Amino acid sequence: MPLNRSVKDPKLDELVEAAQSLGYMPESSVVKHPKRMALQSGYVSIEKKAGFKKNTVLLEVAKSLSNVRGKRAEVSTLQKGQKGLHQQQRR
Repeated sequence: MPLNRSVKDPKLDELVEAAQSLGYMPESSVVKHPKRMALQSGYVSIEKKAGFKKNTVLLEVAKSLSNVRGKRAEVSTLQKGQKGLHQQQRR
């Protein structure tokens, strides 16, 4: 995966949302790696669409994941802005 298409530390629910937005029916699994038992991780399995190469699907999911991350950041920023507005109104 090229660095310009990657997302740092993607969350499992973000991957599921990205795959769903592309029309896939993802199956997520939470697992632990034996060398890093303290860290929770997981993976998402999807059925490849006919006629698409694996690399094409990965790039498509990566782009969607970036969009999901951006939308979540936007919502978070709006919520923080509303909290600040409510605090200013109280004063």
